[in-house]
Amino acid sequence: MATSAYEETMLLELREWQQQMLKDPSLVNHFTRGLQQKINRYIPEKVHQAVTATIKQMIRAVLFGAKHTTAKPNPGLSLEAREAAVRERIAFYRSTAAAEGGITGAGGILLGLADFPLLLGIKLKMLFDLAALYGHSVDDYRERVYLLHIFQLAFSSQQQRREVYLQMVDWETQKLHLPQDIHQFDWRTFQQEYRDYIDLAKLAQLIPIIGAPVGAVVNYRLLQKLGTTAMNAYRMRWREQLFLNQMPPSPDLLP
Repeated sequence: MATSAYEETMLLELREWQQQMLKDPSLVNHFTRGLQQKINRYIPEKVHQAVTATIKQMIRAVLFGAKHTTAKPNPGLSLEAREAAVRERIAFYRSTAAAEGGITGAGGILLGLADFPLLLGIKLKMLFDLAALYGHSVDDYRERVYLLHIFQLAFSSQQQRREVYLQMVDWETQKLHLPQDIHQFDWRTFQQEYRDYIDLAKLAQLIPIIGAPVGAVVNYRLLQKLGTTAMNAYRMRWREQLFLNQMPPSPDLLP
């Protein structure tokens, strides 16, 4: 099956992104990760458990609630048409997150702390919308797990990002081995990686005077990064599906 000029360009971008995902951690990555792990060891276990439980419940609420307000997938669109709509949705959520970050950043520490769950909800809702635009139904539990993997790709250390990426390659096979219960997801690693990734940037949002512009800029960039990650993750799915559709049927399946 021939690919269009748009698809050829997209595949080049995808290969470059895949190479970035597979890069080994740099010395700076190792130093930063070591420092974060050292800090985490000083945090009481009860605090870790409380934060993990909070993030788990917040994400579960969005994962099992947002699907009811997400548009149904349209199977008839070309990849180019899908990605034009995807870019529009990313721009919408990027602007929404920037406005939310500016408002909460201007409100001091209390409103700054409120930014965490608000921003998390915006990010996950955007992922639901993008999944539908790429033609994947989030009614399927495994598609919601894929969303969590995309989230981890965007907001994790390079070492963790590489591990998550390898779990997403050949997803049509990988998803068959997923646990049936989302409680078995590694929430502890998820929350630590996410928290460590955004901590320094978001702490500046709590500082008076500069909190508003910092909140707006940081949220804008975080949504852009998540959007770019999601686009390439679904491009990888599209390429995999294209390959599977071209494969001859297995002899075991022939009449």
